[in-house]
Amino acid sequence: MKSVLVYCGSRSGNSDIYVKAAARLGELLAEKNYPLLFGGGNIGLMGALSNAMLDRGGQVLGVMPQRLIDREIANRRCTELRVVNSMQERKTLMEELADIIITLPGGYGSMDELFESLTNTQLGLHHKPVFILNTSGFYDPLIAQMDKMVEEGFLVKENRDKVQVAATPEELMGMLPG
Repeated sequence: MKSVLVYCGSRSGNSDIYVKAAARLGELLAEKNYPLLFGGGNIGLMGALSNAMLDRGGQVLGVMPQRLIDREIANRRCTELRVVNSMQERKTLMEELADIIITLPGGYGSMDELFESLTNTQLGLHHKPVFILNTSGFYDPLIAQMDKMVEEGFLVKENRDKVQVAATPEELMGMLPG
């Protein structure tokens, strides 16, 4: 079964719609027996996603630097929790192990991870499908910016099209490769 890497916020956002969508995605991934890779946190959307998955018997691999584990934000329920030395090592390992990459709403970290994955796709360093779960239109401005990058000649359409967008967890699941 293909491993799914999910980037998402360590915060819950200002609306419970984000937590509900993250939890729903976790439930659906578990139902379809997709192993989950994620940043290892027990807070925010990371906690909602991973706990929903674990509650349904899903396999969950968290990857987290020791300094964050020391701050007691790791989800100790994970099927496996891998400890790394740095955030860069975390991103590298997660992307290496993943077959599919999904980004949910989040902050700077989620954006960094999304764009590093897209850059690696553009450079041909991997050919993994990349998805955005655009819960409640959260990513509408970012999607418009990517389209503007194409329009202004800074991004070729072929590379823009490497990121696929879904509005709901159910729609996203229908888009995942088998």
